[in-house]
Amino acid sequence: MENIKNFFKNDKFAAVSGIELLEVSPGYAKAIMNIEEKHLNALKTVQGGAIFTLADLTFAAASNAYGNVAVAINANISFVKAATGKTLTAEAKETSINPKISTYTVNITDDKGDLVAIFQGMGYRKKVSLDELSRI
Repeated sequence: MENIKNFFKNDKFAAVSGIELLEVSPGYAKAIMNIEEKHLNALKTVQGGAIFTLADLTFAAASNAYGNVAVAINANISFVKAATGKTLTAEAKETSINPKISTYTVNITDDKGDLVAIFQGMGYRKKVSLDELSRI
């Protein structure tokens, strides 16, 4: 799935955020983000938007790994613990899929393995392939 990993290197905001895709397969993805000063809020914990970005990219990789364009039509996140460690890991798993809609749960954990946030996303599966999109 190197082609999917390479495709998502074009996600400029995720790249600036320091997110790295570790694993990708249809319906599954895993990514990591090393926590830096730029990720912290005024309370010195990881800003919610940084956590959401990590989860969103992981969701996008898992849902697009089938080779066709999938775009988010709904996403929500629940923050269950403040993130203060050195890294965050997101793991996206498909919970349902049909020809038009797919759903995913992304668990975000800290470097101790503690659950930090739970993201749920729903994607709309287009008929356009990622190969076609990259030629545009």
